[in-house]
Amino acid sequence: MKEELLALIEKNSRLDIKELAVLLGTSEIEVANALASLEAEGVICGYHTLINWEKTSIDKVTALIEVRIAPQRGRGFDSVAERIYNYPEVQSVYLISGGYDVMVILEGQSLREVANFVSDKLSTLDAVLSTATHFILKKYKDYGTVLGKKNDDEREMITP
Repeated sequence: MKEELLALIEKNSRLDIKELAVLLGTSEIEVANALASLEAEGVICGYHTLINWEKTSIDKVTALIEVRIAPQRGRGFDSVAERIYNYPEVQSVYLISGGYDVMVILEGQSLREVANFVSDKLSTLDAVLSTATHFILKKYKDYGTVLGKKNDDEREMITP
């Protein structure tokens, strides 16, 4: 049941316990207990809302920053990653394979704000060897959800 429960709330965290119980064919108390258990175990880490910021008047810039790091003895990349994820501007930090070691996802109000973060905070960390910044210009799909779906007119065009 836990795997099915996780799949359901990953797609729609607004489902309430009653709806989840119906979908899973179990009791509300079992769902509530399973959720509490998954939260206590750290499997469920939070509940988030996906927002298409392009449809608001709020300026927001998202950047993907690849970071090459000199791993620290006995700690690897963990201590550097921890220093990076503690900055409030940082949304996500991932250890990755390839030419870089860590991917940082950062949000700011402008390109300059993000560039200043990279040059003033990220690049100045002792273990950081180099960075490459990529700005997201448009999101088509995020967390499995298509953003800005256009309504295609599926009617056939008739010409005289």
